Amino acid sequence: MKRKYILAAAICLSICALAGCQETPKESIVREKGADSIKNYQSEEPEDAGNAGDAGNAGGTAAKSLRESLGAPEHYKNQESYEDGRLVIETDAEVILPEVSSMNTYAVAAKEVNQELIDHFTKAFFEGDKVYHMYSYTQWTKEDYQKDITNLKKYKAEGNLDPYEYGKDENGELYYDIDAQIARDEEEMKSAPDEVVKEEVKPAFGIEWVSGKGSEEQTGVDKDSFWGMVETSHGVYSYQISYGLAPDLKVKITKRRDDVQDSREFTSWIEGEYLLDAEGADQDHMSEETMQKLADISLADAQKAAEEAIDRLGWDWKVYGWDYALFSHGENGTNEDTVLDGGYYFHFARVLDGVPVTFTSSYGGGLEDMDSTLTPWSYERCEVIVGDDGIQEVEIMNPYEVGEVQTEHVKLMDFDSIIKIYEQMMEVTNADMADFEKQRTFHIRKIVLGYSRIYDPTTDSDTGLMVPVWDFFGGFDVETDEGYDKNNGEHATRSFMTINAIDGTVIDRELGY
Repeated sequence: MKRKYILAAAICLSICALAGCQETPKESIVREKGADSIKNYQSEEPEDAGNAGDAGNAGGTAAKSLRESLGAPEHYKNQESYEDGRLVIETDAEVILPEVSSMNTYAVAAKEVNQELIDHFTKAFFEGDKVYHMYSYTQWTKEDYQKDITNLKKYKAEGNLDPYEYGKDENGELYYDIDAQIARDEEEMKSAPDEVVKEEVKPAFGIEWVSGKGSEEQTGVDKDSFWGMVETSHGVYSYQISYGLAPDLKVKITKRRDDVQDSREFTSWIEGEYLLDAEGADQDHMSEETMQKLADISLADAQKAAEEAIDRLGWDWKVYGWDYALFSHGENGTNEDTVLDGGYYFHFARVLDGVPVTFTSSYGGGLEDMDSTLTPWSYERCEVIVGDDGIQEVEIMNPYEVGEVQTEHVKLMDFDSIIKIYEQMMEVTNADMADFEKQRTFHIRKIVLGYSRIYDPTTDSDTGLMVPVWDFFGGFDVETDEGYDKNNGEHATRSFMTINAIDGTVIDRELGY
Protein backbone atom coordinates (compact mmCIF):
# COMPACT_ATOMS: atom_id res chain seq x y z
CA MET A 1 0.00 0.00 0.00
CA LYS A 2 2.90 2.38 0.80
CA ARG A 3 4.46 1.67 -2.57
CA LYS A 4 1.16 2.44 -4.30
CA TYR A 5 0.81 5.79 -2.53
CA ILE A 6 4.41 6.78 -3.33
CA LEU A 7 3.97 5.87 -6.99
CA ALA A 8 0.70 7.81 -7.22
CA ALA A 9 2.28 10.87 -5.64
CA ALA A 10 5.22 10.78 -8.04
CA ILE A 11 2.91 10.54 -11.02
CA CYS A 12 0.76 13.44 -9.79
CA LEU A 13 3.87 15.61 -9.66
CA SER A 14 4.89 14.73 -13.22
CA ILE A 15 3.74 16.38 -16.43
CA CYS A 16 5.16 14.22 -19.16
CA ALA A 17 5.16 13.60 -22.97
CA LEU A 18 6.03 10.84 -25.39
CA ALA A 19 6.81 10.60 -29.07
CA GLY A 20 5.23 7.55 -30.58
CA CYS A 21 4.45 5.45 -33.54
CA GLN A 22 2.78 8.66 -34.61
CA GLU A 23 4.97 11.77 -34.62
CA THR A 24 4.42 13.96 -31.55
CA PRO A 25 2.98 17.31 -32.68
CA LYS A 26 5.31 20.25 -32.15
CA GLU A 27 2.41 22.53 -31.31
CA SER A 28 -0.75 21.91 -29.36
CA ILE A 29 -4.03 22.27 -31.20
CA VAL A 30 -5.55 23.89 -28.09
CA ARG A 31 -5.55 27.63 -27.58
CA GLU A 32 -3.82 29.53 -24.80
CA LYS A 33 -5.74 30.09 -21.58
CA GLY A 34 -6.26 33.56 -20.19
CA ALA A 35 -8.62 36.42 -19.50
CA ASP A 36 -8.91 37.34 -23.18
CA SER A 37 -10.27 33.93 -24.14
CA ILE A 38 -12.82 34.06 -21.31
CA LYS A 39 -14.07 37.42 -22.56
CA ASN A 40 -14.80 35.77 -25.90
CA TYR A 41 -17.21 33.19 -24.50
CA GLN A 42 -20.34 33.42 -26.62
CA SER A 43 -23.98 32.74 -25.87
CA GLU A 44 -25.96 30.43 -28.08
CA GLU A 45 -29.65 29.79 -27.68
CA PRO A 46 -30.39 26.06 -27.42
CA GLU A 47 -31.82 24.79 -30.68
CA ASP A 48 -35.62 24.78 -30.54
CA ALA A 49 -35.46 26.26 -27.04
CA GLY A 50 -38.15 28.76 -27.94
CA ASN A 51 -40.63 25.94 -28.44
CA ALA A 52 -39.59 23.91 -25.44
CA GLY A 53 -42.49 25.15 -23.35
CA ASP A 54 -44.94 23.85 -25.94
CA ALA A 55 -43.53 20.35 -26.00
CA GLY A 56 -46.64 18.92 -24.42
CA ASN A 57 -48.93 20.61 -26.97
CA ALA A 58 -49.69 19.52 -30.48
CA GLY A 59 -46.95 20.72 -32.77
CA GLY A 60 -44.67 21.67 -29.82
CA THR A 61 -40.95 20.83 -30.10
CA ALA A 62 -38.73 19.98 -27.13
CA ALA A 63 -35.32 21.62 -26.92
CA LYS A 64 -32.53 19.38 -28.13
CA SER A 65 -30.49 17.73 -25.41
CA LEU A 66 -26.79 18.50 -25.13
CA ARG A 67 -26.04 15.00 -26.37
CA GLU A 68 -27.93 15.73 -29.57
CA SER A 69 -26.62 19.23 -30.14
CA LEU A 70 -22.98 18.28 -29.43
CA GLY A 71 -23.14 15.00 -31.35
CA ALA A 72 -21.99 12.98 -28.33
CA PRO A 73 -22.42 9.19 -28.52
CA GLU A 74 -23.49 6.95 -25.66
CA HIS A 75 -20.12 5.20 -25.77
CA TYR A 76 -16.74 6.01 -27.29
CA LYS A 77 -14.04 3.47 -28.13
CA ASN A 78 -10.57 3.92 -29.60
CA GLN A 79 -6.97 2.83 -29.07
CA GLU A 80 -3.72 4.60 -29.98
CA SER A 81 -0.14 3.41 -29.56
CA TYR A 82 3.05 5.47 -29.38
CA GLU A 83 6.81 4.99 -28.95
CA ASP A 84 6.87 1.45 -30.30
CA GLY A 85 3.99 0.48 -28.01
CA ARG A 86 5.49 1.82 -24.80
CA LEU A 87 2.57 4.22 -24.43
CA VAL A 88 -0.95 3.02 -25.17
CA ILE A 89 -4.10 5.12 -24.81
CA GLU A 90 -7.03 2.71 -24.65
CA THR A 91 -10.42 4.44 -24.50
CA ASP A 92 -13.51 2.31 -23.93
CA ALA A 93 -15.77 4.73 -22.13
CA GLU A 94 -19.33 5.56 -21.28
CA VAL A 95 -20.08 9.15 -22.33
CA ILE A 96 -22.09 10.93 -19.61
CA LEU A 97 -23.83 14.29 -20.13
CA PRO A 98 -26.31 16.18 -17.94
CA GLU A 99 -29.93 15.99 -19.07
CA VAL A 100 -30.20 19.66 -20.00
CA SER A 101 -30.26 21.57 -23.25
CA SER A 102 -27.61 24.15 -22.37
CA MET A 103 -25.08 25.24 -19.75
CA ASN A 104 -23.94 28.61 -18.40
CA THR A 105 -20.83 30.07 -16.82
CA TYR A 106 -21.04 31.49 -13.29
CA ALA A 107 -18.97 33.86 -11.21
CA VAL A 108 -17.67 32.10 -8.10
CA ALA A 109 -15.73 33.22 -5.03
CA ALA A 110 -14.37 31.76 -1.83
CA LYS A 111 -16.95 32.00 0.94
CA GLU A 112 -16.02 34.61 3.54
CA VAL A 113 -14.48 32.96 6.60
CA ASN A 114 -15.64 34.60 9.82
CA GLN A 115 -17.27 33.74 13.15
CA GLU A 116 -20.66 33.51 11.47
CA LEU A 117 -19.38 30.71 9.20
CA ILE A 118 -17.74 28.88 12.11
CA ASP A 119 -21.03 29.07 14.04
CA HIS A 120 -22.84 27.76 10.96
CA PHE A 121 -20.66 24.63 10.86
CA THR A 122 -20.97 24.12 14.60
CA LYS A 123 -24.77 24.40 14.56
CA ALA A 124 -25.10 22.07 11.56
CA PHE A 125 -23.05 19.25 13.08
CA PHE A 126 -23.00 19.80 16.85
CA GLU A 127 -26.04 21.83 17.88
CA GLY A 128 -26.57 21.43 21.64
CA ASP A 129 -23.37 19.41 22.15
CA LYS A 130 -20.52 20.38 24.48
CA VAL A 131 -17.27 21.37 22.78
CA TYR A 132 -13.93 21.15 24.60
CA HIS A 133 -10.42 22.43 23.92
CA MET A 134 -8.46 19.67 22.19
CA TYR A 135 -5.16 20.44 23.96
CA SER A 136 -6.42 19.55 27.42
CA TYR A 137 -8.92 16.92 26.30
CA THR A 138 -6.32 14.80 24.49
CA GLN A 139 -3.55 15.14 27.06
CA TRP A 140 -2.19 11.74 28.05
CA THR A 141 -2.91 10.53 31.56
CA LYS A 142 -0.75 8.23 33.65
CA GLU A 143 -2.91 5.36 32.40
CA ASP A 144 -2.25 6.29 28.75
CA TYR A 145 1.51 6.37 29.27
CA GLN A 146 1.45 3.05 31.11
CA LYS A 147 -0.53 1.47 28.27
CA ASP A 148 2.03 2.72 25.74
CA ILE A 149 4.95 1.45 27.83
CA THR A 150 3.30 -1.96 28.11
CA ASN A 151 2.79 -2.13 24.33
CA LEU A 152 6.38 -1.13 23.58
CA LYS A 153 7.81 -3.64 26.05
CA LYS A 154 5.63 -6.33 24.51
CA TYR A 155 7.03 -5.50 21.04
CA LYS A 156 10.57 -5.63 22.42
CA ALA A 157 10.00 -8.97 24.14
CA GLU A 158 8.78 -10.39 20.82
CA GLY A 159 11.96 -9.14 19.13
CA ASN A 160 10.11 -6.44 17.17
CA LEU A 161 12.32 -3.37 17.60
CA ASP A 162 10.77 -1.50 14.66
CA PRO A 163 7.01 -1.96 15.21
CA TYR A 164 6.05 1.03 13.03
CA GLU A 165 8.44 0.17 10.19
CA TYR A 166 10.46 3.39 10.24
CA GLY A 167 13.32 1.48 8.59
CA LYS A 168 17.09 1.90 8.85
CA ASP A 169 19.56 4.66 8.00
CA GLU A 170 22.56 4.36 5.66
CA ASN A 171 24.55 2.73 8.47
CA GLY A 172 21.94 0.06 9.09
CA GLU A 173 20.78 1.62 12.35
CA LEU A 174 17.08 1.75 13.16
CA TYR A 175 15.50 5.20 12.95
CA TYR A 176 13.09 4.27 15.72
CA ASP A 177 14.71 3.81 19.15
CA ILE A 178 12.24 1.78 21.16
CA ASP A 179 14.27 2.00 24.39
CA ALA A 180 14.49 5.79 24.14
CA GLN A 181 10.72 5.97 23.64
CA ILE A 182 10.06 3.81 26.69
CA ALA A 183 12.36 6.07 28.74
CA ARG A 184 10.53 9.20 27.53
CA ASP A 185 7.17 7.67 28.41
CA GLU A 186 8.36 6.78 31.91
CA GLU A 187 9.61 10.33 32.47
CA GLU A 188 6.43 11.97 31.10
CA MET A 189 4.23 9.67 33.20
CA LYS A 190 5.64 11.18 36.41
CA SER A 191 3.99 14.56 35.75
CA ALA A 192 0.97 13.34 33.79
CA PRO A 193 -2.52 13.93 35.28
CA ASP A 194 -4.55 11.07 36.68
CA GLU A 195 -7.51 12.00 34.51
CA VAL A 196 -8.36 14.25 31.56
CA VAL A 197 -9.02 17.89 32.37
CA LYS A 198 -11.85 19.17 30.15
CA GLU A 199 -12.01 22.85 29.22
CA GLU A 200 -15.28 23.82 27.55
CA VAL A 201 -14.88 26.37 24.71
CA LYS A 202 -16.85 28.05 21.96
CA PRO A 203 -15.48 27.12 18.49
CA ALA A 204 -13.64 30.21 17.24
CA PHE A 205 -10.28 31.45 16.06
CA GLY A 206 -7.97 33.11 18.59
CA ILE A 207 -8.20 30.59 21.45
CA GLU A 208 -5.14 30.43 23.70
CA TRP A 209 -3.41 27.16 24.53
CA VAL A 210 -0.91 25.92 27.10
CA SER A 211 1.44 22.98 26.68
CA GLY A 212 3.81 21.44 29.21
CA LYS A 213 4.50 22.34 32.81
CA GLY A 214 7.04 24.34 34.80
CA SER A 215 10.13 25.29 32.80
CA GLU A 216 8.74 23.31 29.83
CA GLU A 217 5.49 25.27 29.69
CA GLN A 218 4.64 26.93 26.37
CA THR A 219 1.70 29.11 25.44
CA GLY A 220 0.26 30.33 22.18
CA VAL A 221 -2.82 31.43 20.27
CA ASP A 222 -4.45 29.61 17.34
CA LYS A 223 -5.08 32.75 15.29
CA ASP A 224 -6.38 31.02 12.16
CA SER A 225 -7.45 27.58 13.36
CA PHE A 226 -9.63 25.80 15.89
CA TRP A 227 -8.98 22.41 17.49
CA GLY A 228 -11.71 20.92 19.61
CA MET A 229 -13.31 17.72 20.88
CA VAL A 230 -17.09 17.30 20.96
CA GLU A 231 -19.09 14.91 23.13
CA THR A 232 -22.29 13.82 21.40
CA SER A 233 -24.91 11.15 21.95
CA HIS A 234 -23.28 9.24 19.06
CA GLY A 235 -19.71 9.36 20.38
CA VAL A 236 -16.76 11.73 20.73
CA TYR A 237 -15.54 13.65 17.67
CA SER A 238 -12.51 15.78 16.92
CA TYR A 239 -13.51 19.09 15.31
CA GLN A 240 -10.88 21.02 13.35
CA ILE A 241 -11.12 24.21 11.32
CA SER A 242 -7.98 25.35 9.49
CA TYR A 243 -7.55 28.64 7.66
CA GLY A 244 -3.79 29.13 7.85
CA LEU A 245 -3.43 28.76 4.08
CA ALA A 246 -6.12 31.26 3.11
CA PRO A 247 -8.13 31.33 0.94
CA ASP A 248 -8.09 27.55 1.49
CA LEU A 249 -10.40 26.53 4.34
CA LYS A 250 -10.62 23.01 5.76
CA VAL A 251 -13.17 21.63 8.19
CA LYS A 252 -12.60 18.08 9.40
CA ILE A 253 -14.74 16.08 11.81
CA THR A 254 -13.52 12.63 12.87
CA LYS A 255 -15.07 10.13 15.25
CA ARG A 256 -12.75 8.91 18.00
CA ARG A 257 -12.25 5.18 17.90
CA ASP A 258 -11.77 2.84 20.85
CA ASP A 259 -10.76 -0.23 18.83
CA VAL A 260 -7.19 0.86 17.99
CA GLN A 261 -4.92 -0.84 20.52
CA ASP A 262 -1.77 1.14 19.67
CA SER A 263 -2.18 4.90 19.23
CA ARG A 264 1.10 5.08 17.25
CA GLU A 265 -0.01 2.48 14.73
CA PHE A 266 -0.89 3.68 11.22
CA THR A 267 -4.65 3.88 10.69
CA SER A 268 -6.65 5.23 7.77
CA TRP A 269 -9.94 5.04 5.93
CA ILE A 270 -9.22 3.50 2.52
CA GLU A 271 -11.48 4.08 -0.49
CA GLY A 272 -12.72 0.96 -2.22
CA GLU A 273 -11.74 2.05 -5.74
CA TYR A 274 -8.05 1.46 -4.96
CA LEU A 275 -8.77 -2.13 -3.95
CA LEU A 276 -11.41 -3.00 -6.55
CA ASP A 277 -9.42 -1.83 -9.59
CA ALA A 278 -5.96 -3.10 -8.55
CA GLU A 279 -4.96 -6.25 -10.44
CA GLY A 280 -1.23 -6.67 -9.83
CA ALA A 281 0.02 -9.66 -7.83
CA ASP A 282 1.74 -7.41 -5.27
CA GLN A 283 -1.16 -4.96 -4.92
CA ASP A 284 -3.88 -4.99 -2.30
CA HIS A 285 -7.16 -6.22 -3.77
CA MET A 286 -10.56 -6.94 -2.27
CA SER A 287 -13.83 -8.07 -3.79
CA GLU A 288 -17.01 -6.01 -3.69
CA GLU A 289 -18.77 -8.82 -1.82
CA THR A 290 -16.17 -8.66 0.96
CA MET A 291 -16.49 -4.88 1.25
CA GLN A 292 -20.27 -5.12 1.48
CA LYS A 293 -19.92 -7.63 4.29
CA LEU A 294 -17.42 -5.46 6.16
CA ALA A 295 -19.64 -2.38 5.83
CA ASP A 296 -22.35 -3.97 8.02
CA ILE A 297 -24.85 -1.26 7.01
CA SER A 298 -26.99 -0.84 3.91
CA LEU A 299 -26.03 1.71 1.28
CA ALA A 300 -29.48 3.32 1.56
CA ASP A 301 -29.23 3.80 5.32
CA ALA A 302 -25.69 5.14 5.06
CA GLN A 303 -26.64 7.61 2.33
CA LYS A 304 -29.63 8.82 4.34
CA ALA A 305 -27.38 9.55 7.33
CA ALA A 306 -24.85 11.42 5.15
CA GLU A 307 -27.55 13.48 3.42
CA GLU A 308 -29.22 14.44 6.69
CA ALA A 309 -25.90 15.74 8.02
CA ILE A 310 -25.00 17.77 4.92
CA ASP A 311 -28.53 19.07 4.31
CA ARG A 312 -28.29 20.94 7.61
CA LEU A 313 -25.74 23.24 5.96
CA GLY A 314 -28.40 24.37 3.49
CA TRP A 315 -25.97 24.70 0.58
CA ASP A 316 -27.73 22.57 -2.05
CA TRP A 317 -25.00 19.94 -2.10
CA LYS A 318 -26.16 16.60 -3.44
CA VAL A 319 -24.60 13.14 -3.41
CA TYR A 320 -22.49 12.93 -6.57
CA GLY A 321 -21.16 9.43 -6.07
CA TRP A 322 -20.26 6.83 -3.48
CA ASP A 323 -17.63 4.25 -2.73
CA TYR A 324 -16.85 1.63 -0.13
CA ALA A 325 -14.74 2.74 2.83
CA LEU A 326 -12.53 0.49 4.96
CA PHE A 327 -10.82 1.48 8.20
CA SER A 328 -7.47 -0.30 8.12
CA HIS A 329 -4.63 -0.41 10.63
CA GLY A 330 -1.02 -1.51 10.61
CA GLU A 331 1.77 -1.56 8.04
CA ASN A 332 0.72 -4.69 6.16
CA GLY A 333 -1.64 -3.24 3.58
CA THR A 334 -5.40 -3.61 3.51
CA ASN A 335 -7.03 -7.03 3.83
CA GLU A 336 -9.68 -8.67 5.98
CA ASP A 337 -7.18 -9.12 8.82
CA THR A 338 -6.19 -5.45 8.95
CA VAL A 339 -9.69 -3.94 8.54
CA LEU A 340 -11.32 -2.85 11.80
CA ASP A 341 -14.45 -1.33 10.30
CA GLY A 342 -16.27 -0.77 7.04
CA GLY A 343 -18.76 1.69 5.62
CA TYR A 344 -19.37 4.01 2.69
CA TYR A 345 -17.74 7.13 1.27
CA PHE A 346 -20.08 9.78 -0.14
CA HIS A 347 -18.87 12.58 -2.39
CA PHE A 348 -21.15 15.62 -2.43
CA ALA A 349 -21.19 18.23 -5.19
CA ARG A 350 -22.86 21.54 -5.87
CA VAL A 351 -25.63 21.44 -8.51
CA LEU A 352 -26.21 24.44 -10.80
CA ASP A 353 -29.40 24.44 -12.85
CA GLY A 354 -29.51 20.66 -12.82
CA VAL A 355 -25.81 20.20 -13.64
CA PRO A 356 -23.39 19.01 -10.93
CA VAL A 357 -19.83 20.17 -10.43
CA THR A 358 -17.81 17.13 -11.51
CA PHE A 359 -16.07 15.33 -8.64
CA THR A 360 -12.50 14.16 -9.18
CA SER A 361 -9.84 12.91 -6.78
CA SER A 362 -7.73 16.02 -7.50
CA TYR A 363 -7.78 18.72 -4.85
CA GLY A 364 -6.52 21.49 -7.16
CA GLY A 365 -4.66 24.43 -5.68
CA GLY A 366 -1.20 23.13 -6.56
CA LEU A 367 1.82 25.24 -7.50
CA GLU A 368 3.57 25.07 -10.85
CA ASP A 369 6.96 24.84 -9.10
CA MET A 370 8.49 25.14 -5.65
CA ASP A 371 9.67 28.69 -6.34
CA SER A 372 6.18 29.96 -7.09
CA THR A 373 5.00 32.96 -5.06
CA LEU A 374 1.37 32.60 -6.13
CA THR A 375 -1.39 31.92 -3.60
CA PRO A 376 -3.24 28.71 -4.56
CA TRP A 377 -6.96 28.04 -4.16
CA SER A 378 -8.13 24.45 -3.99
CA TYR A 379 -11.50 23.09 -5.13
CA GLU A 380 -14.68 22.96 -3.10
CA ARG A 381 -15.06 19.46 -1.65
CA CYS A 382 -17.44 17.67 0.67
CA GLU A 383 -16.91 14.03 1.67
CA VAL A 384 -18.65 11.97 4.32
CA ILE A 385 -17.87 8.49 5.65
CA VAL A 386 -20.70 6.55 7.32
CA GLY A 387 -20.35 3.27 9.21
CA ASP A 388 -22.76 1.05 11.11
CA ASP A 389 -22.51 3.34 14.16
CA GLY A 390 -23.08 6.59 12.32
CA ILE A 391 -20.97 9.38 10.84
CA GLN A 392 -17.28 8.48 10.98
CA GLU A 393 -15.72 11.41 9.16
CA VAL A 394 -16.70 14.65 7.43
CA GLU A 395 -14.27 16.72 5.38
CA ILE A 396 -15.31 20.03 3.84
CA MET A 397 -12.95 22.26 1.90
CA ASN A 398 -13.30 25.71 0.39
CA PRO A 399 -17.08 26.24 0.13
CA TYR A 400 -17.95 28.56 -2.77
CA GLU A 401 -20.15 31.61 -2.97
CA VAL A 402 -21.75 31.25 -6.41
CA GLY A 403 -22.60 34.55 -8.05
CA GLU A 404 -24.46 35.58 -11.16
CA VAL A 405 -24.49 33.92 -14.54
CA GLN A 406 -21.69 35.38 -16.67
CA THR A 407 -22.53 33.79 -20.03
CA GLU A 408 -25.98 32.30 -20.50
CA HIS A 409 -26.39 29.29 -22.80
CA VAL A 410 -22.67 29.37 -23.50
CA LYS A 411 -21.60 27.99 -26.88
CA LEU A 412 -19.85 24.61 -26.54
CA MET A 413 -17.50 22.79 -28.88
CA ASP A 414 -18.86 19.65 -30.51
CA PHE A 415 -17.85 16.24 -29.19
CA ASP A 416 -15.66 15.29 -32.17
CA SER A 417 -13.53 18.42 -31.69
CA ILE A 418 -13.11 17.64 -27.98
CA ILE A 419 -12.05 14.07 -28.74
CA LYS A 420 -9.38 15.24 -31.18
CA ILE A 421 -7.92 17.49 -28.48
CA TYR A 422 -8.09 14.68 -25.91
CA GLU A 423 -6.32 12.14 -28.09
CA GLN A 424 -3.53 14.51 -29.09
CA MET A 425 -2.99 15.95 -25.61
CA MET A 426 -2.94 12.53 -23.92
CA GLU A 427 0.09 11.86 -26.11
CA VAL A 428 1.69 15.27 -25.60
CA THR A 429 1.25 15.40 -21.82
CA ASN A 430 2.77 11.94 -21.38
CA ALA A 431 5.72 12.57 -23.68
CA ASP A 432 8.70 11.66 -21.49
CA MET A 433 7.18 8.79 -19.50
CA ALA A 434 9.55 6.55 -21.47
CA ASP A 435 12.47 8.14 -19.61
CA PHE A 436 11.58 6.28 -16.41
CA GLU A 437 8.93 3.71 -17.37
CA LYS A 438 9.20 0.66 -19.59
CA GLN A 439 5.56 0.66 -20.59
CA ARG A 440 2.29 2.38 -19.71
CA THR A 441 -1.27 1.64 -20.83
CA PHE A 442 -4.06 4.07 -19.96
CA HIS A 443 -7.60 2.69 -19.60
CA ILE A 444 -10.14 5.49 -19.97
CA ARG A 445 -13.51 4.20 -18.78
CA LYS A 446 -15.73 7.26 -18.36
CA ILE A 447 -16.09 10.60 -20.18
CA VAL A 448 -18.13 13.21 -18.29
CA LEU A 449 -19.44 16.69 -19.10
CA GLY A 450 -20.02 18.83 -16.01
CA TYR A 451 -18.88 21.98 -14.26
CA SER A 452 -15.48 22.87 -12.86
CA ARG A 453 -14.09 26.02 -11.29
CA ILE A 454 -11.14 27.77 -12.94
CA TYR A 455 -9.26 30.86 -11.75
CA ASP A 456 -6.22 33.00 -12.51
CA PRO A 457 -3.87 33.00 -9.48
CA THR A 458 -1.75 35.74 -11.04
CA THR A 459 -4.74 38.10 -10.76
CA ASP A 460 -6.94 36.94 -7.90
CA SER A 461 -6.75 33.88 -5.67
CA ASP A 462 -10.27 33.82 -4.29
CA THR A 463 -12.54 34.49 -7.28
CA GLY A 464 -13.02 32.50 -10.45
CA LEU A 465 -15.44 31.13 -12.98
CA MET A 466 -17.55 27.97 -13.10
CA VAL A 467 -17.31 26.58 -16.64
CA PRO A 468 -18.43 23.42 -18.49
CA VAL A 469 -15.61 20.87 -18.84
CA TRP A 470 -15.05 17.38 -20.17
CA ASP A 471 -13.24 14.93 -17.84
CA PHE A 472 -11.69 11.61 -18.89
CA PHE A 473 -11.60 9.11 -16.01
CA GLY A 474 -9.68 5.86 -15.75
CA GLY A 475 -6.63 4.00 -14.55
CA PHE A 476 -3.41 2.66 -16.01
CA ASP A 477 -1.01 -0.26 -16.05
CA VAL A 478 2.66 0.66 -15.60
CA GLU A 479 5.86 -1.35 -15.79
CA THR A 480 9.07 0.01 -14.26
CA ASP A 481 12.37 -1.49 -13.12
CA GLU A 482 10.76 -1.95 -9.70
CA GLY A 483 7.82 -4.02 -10.90
CA TYR A 484 4.41 -3.92 -12.55
CA ASP A 485 1.23 -2.31 -11.23
CA LYS A 486 -2.18 -2.63 -12.85
CA ASN A 487 -5.36 -0.61 -12.45
CA ASN A 488 -8.27 -1.13 -14.82
CA GLY A 489 -9.89 2.22 -13.99
CA GLU A 490 -13.44 0.86 -13.73
CA HIS A 491 -14.18 2.71 -10.47
CA ALA A 492 -11.68 5.54 -10.83
CA THR A 493 -12.30 9.11 -9.69
CA ARG A 494 -9.06 10.37 -11.20
CA SER A 495 -9.38 12.42 -14.37
CA PHE A 496 -6.40 12.12 -16.70
CA MET A 497 -7.54 14.94 -18.95
CA THR A 498 -9.81 17.92 -18.35
CA ILE A 499 -10.82 20.05 -21.33
CA ASN A 500 -12.73 23.32 -21.24
CA ALA A 501 -15.89 22.51 -23.22
CA ILE A 502 -16.14 26.10 -24.48
CA ASP A 503 -12.74 26.78 -26.03
CA GLY A 504 -10.86 23.47 -25.86
CA THR A 505 -8.14 24.64 -23.47
CA VAL A 506 -6.64 21.93 -21.27
CA ILE A 507 -7.16 22.44 -17.53
CA ASP A 508 -4.59 21.07 -15.11
CA ARG A 509 -6.65 19.46 -12.37
CA GLU A 510 -3.75 19.55 -9.93
CA LEU A 511 -3.38 23.33 -10.36
CA GLY A 512 -7.08 24.13 -10.72
CA TYR A 513 -6.80 26.18 -13.92
